[in-house]
Amino acid sequence: MSIDRWLLQQHTLGQIPPTLRFYTWSQPTISLGYHQRHYPEHWQSLVWHDSPTERLRQRPVDIVKRPTGGRGVLHQGDLTYALVGSGFVGKRVEVYQQICQFLIDGWRSIGVELGYGTAETGYIHNPNCFGTATSADLVCADGYKLIGSAQLIRSGAVLQHGSMRLNPDLELFERVFGESISLPSAPMLQFTTPQIIGALTKAAESHFQIKLEIQPLSDREWAQISKEDVDL
Repeated sequence: MSIDRWLLQQHTLGQIPPTLRFYTWSQPTISLGYHQRHYPEHWQSLVWHDSPTERLRQRPVDIVKRPTGGRGVLHQGDLTYALVGSGFVGKRVEVYQQICQFLIDGWRSIGVELGYGTAETGYIHNPNCFGTATSADLVCADGYKLIGSAQLIRSGAVLQHGSMRLNPDLELFERVFGESISLPSAPMLQFTTPQIIGALTKAAESHFQIKLEIQPLSDREWAQISKEDVDL
């Protein structure tokens, strides 16, 4: 997420064009919203293991801070997206909808229909981002919250990123949030991560009328990101 923050900064300076990024997590991690000051105490002692046969090799669940708002997100079995751009007009909810349309279009292209959530402001008392679905979130027809998103706006530029909950570990999720979930009835599990990224990339190009090109970070850029992360 340090990369997401750096991309926004560079875009506000005119150093990079609009950017769309997808990534997964090397191990289960909880990300806290920027304004989230409190969270359940037991999160600090959570552990995980690769499989039932690896229970003796338990590792801590990391906790990191997001540059955007919202509540706690368990990143495990999910795909994260980050979009950085500018030129959006309207209120915040309208900007959300302008950006989220590519997600709706992309998932529809592989047979998954999504709509916006309807939760009211009471969601702020829930430490679990996926425990409610607001008008900034996308849910399946059966009510399963597939995508939770959050924004950061700086100097007219927008960072919107979010988690797509594809194949969560049900037992770990329950240990983190104290509530159980069911896997969605929608057919997203039949698709590989590259197939999902391909569908969403194609939808973004069509929706925003752009041509996306893969551009790895250079050694110099990695050094900048690492330095700013240390300076925070």
